[in-house]
This record gives sequence, structure tokens and C-alpha cells, in this order.
Amino acid sequence: MADTTGITIRRAAEADAPALGRMGALLMRAHYDFDSKRFLSPGSDPSAGYGRFLAGQLRDPDVVVFVAERGGEVIGYVFAGLEPLSWKELRDACGFVHDIVVEEPGRRLGAATALLDAATDWLKSRGAPRVVLWTADQNAAAHRLFERLGFRRTMVEMTREL
Repeated sequence: MADTTGITIRRAAEADAPALGRMGALLMRAHYDFDSKRFLSPGSDPSAGYGRFLAGQLRDPDVVVFVAERGGEVIGYVFAGLEPLSWKELRDACGFVHDIVVEEPGRRLGAATALLDAATDWLKSRGAPRVVLWTADQNAAAHRLFERLGFRRTMVEMTREL
């Protein structure tokens, strides 16, 4: 689909489930390390579960998963979908980026930007008027990337343990 410094972006396939699971586990561990009370525990084998979850999403017509490949290896992915109007969130229908992960060796090469561009183009082609995403408060590098790509802060999640 797109090529940036040897990085190719393409739709994910079921055969990508192990790589998607590996990176989903990376995402889970990072968030759990940010705040173990807020985020789901990765448990002993998050790769298998997350890989199955993302592979299952590939059949949903309102969802897209793109992968970034470099040298024939999957180094990142983005998981996005169409979301309906939400009175609960005071939000109109939109495209939503659920996950974006690039493994360390693939970072700072343009993979995350290319993945977000692919997801945004896909969402726009399906009529999404805007794209929304959430990012962990402690993830300053992600904040900088998203702001550079035109995202603005609109909500702050706060959590209190009971």
C-alpha cells in the first residue's frame, strides 16, 4: 500500500495473528506498567489472547487492521474502526483508533505515521467525519506524535479506586 524508508503498509491477514499478538502484548504490558490499577493485567500469555482478538476483528466490515512491514517482518500495526454516535461520551459518529504499536527497532522510521495515515484514509473513505483516539497520560512520545499529526486534546480520563 504505502512505502516509507523500506516500510510497507498493508491490510493485516489472519496469518499475522502471532505478530499482532506479540505487539498487542507489548501494548498491554506498557499500559499495565503505566498504571497497574487502571489497565488490564497482561497475565502469563497475553500474546495468544490478543492475537486471537485482533484476528477476529479482521472479519468486521467496520474495522481495519493495517500492519507495517520492514524487510519482510511485521514491525507495527494499527487497529481502527467506525464508531456510532455516543450519547454517553457526548460524541458524534467517528472513526476511532483503538491501538497503534510499533516495535522498538521500527520506531522513528515513519511507521507510526504511515499506519495512522492508512487508518485515517480508510476511515475517511467510509464517511468518518473525524478520528478520535485515546492515549495513556504517561505516554509522552505518543502525545507528541499525535499532536504533530493534527490531533488535539479533548478529554482527560481520571480514575479513582474504590
